[in-house]
Amino acid sequence: MRWSRTIQTVDVHCEGEIGRVITGGVLNIPGATMAEKLQHLNTVDDGLRRWLCSEPRSGPAGSFCLLTPACDPRADVGFIVLQPDQAHAMSGSNAICATTALLETGMVPMVEPVSVVTLDTAAGLVVATAECEGGKVVRVTLDMPPSFLAKAGVIETGEWGQVRYDLCFGGVFYALIDVDQVGLTIVPEKARDLAMLGVELHSRIAAAEPALHPVQPALNGLSYVMFRSDEADGAVRTCTTLRPGRVDRSPCGTGSNSNMAVLHARALVKRGDRVVSRSIIGGEFVTEFVEETAVGPYRATRNRVSGRGWIYGISQIGLDPSDPFPLGFRLSDTWGG
Repeated sequence: MRWSRTIQTVDVHCEGEIGRVITGGVLNIPGATMAEKLQHLNTVDDGLRRWLCSEPRSGPAGSFCLLTPACDPRADVGFIVLQPDQAHAMSGSNAICATTALLETGMVPMVEPVSVVTLDTAAGLVVATAECEGGKVVRVTLDMPPSFLAKAGVIETGEWGQVRYDLCFGGVFYALIDVDQVGLTIVPEKARDLAMLGVELHSRIAAAEPALHPVQPALNGLSYVMFRSDEADGAVRTCTTLRPGRVDRSPCGTGSNSNMAVLHARALVKRGDRVVSRSIIGGEFVTEFVEETAVGPYRATRNRVSGRGWIYGISQIGLDPSDPFPLGFRLSDTWGG
């Protein structure tokens, strides 16, 4: 066996959503801050992301969690999410996967009953508090980046008329859409319809809405469309859609963080209130409204999101120098148009 490149991953899922945590083979990414590293991956050299996130080494579902040396001395490790479309600043489910892997493999010493890991992200520091028992991380609570409602917007569509959305930031930018506007429900049988519609609406909204962050330009741009609906027990059913065309298996941490900003802006929550987010397959996150803050001109919220992750494998990925697909490939039978 001859490999010109090798990485190791600890493979984790958070409520069903895959986050493969890179634990070896990547020394660092250029940039003095995590925002600069994110920009490098998205605008200068996306070879690592393409190599890992495309076939034959991966597929549309799941992410890779890239760990780097922290830029902020208060943090334990730097954190960036690699997905098929681009590198992203933050993801709640992937942060839970990374924290679980760091502690259960001993990369960060586990302390029972509570261990704390601080992640340096382009969206700011994320403090992960892990409840630990018998060498297992049983739950992770994330102090999320401040979230805010940037605007309530409307997109004109021929199929469904005017579709209203809330443009929010919760670590990345979301367009949150009440699913009943498009005649669908958030159930497993509708996953394909939701995925393709979400990607289509993302393209339309992103073309009209620059989604500018008031402080950090590296965070500009719409990342996801998340459909939502209210459950009879007070929970919020969530369905985040990801390019090229799939749905998040988890309840979505940054999306739940964003939705809390909407509830706060509409005076529907107060300090200490908790909201359960329930995914398309029934997994749950709990989001707690901690306090009000500000991001540039926006009223914002500080929230905590908690959920669970499980290690299911350890992988080694290599590149033979004669491999004809060093950056991978994608076909429309699997990846869509």
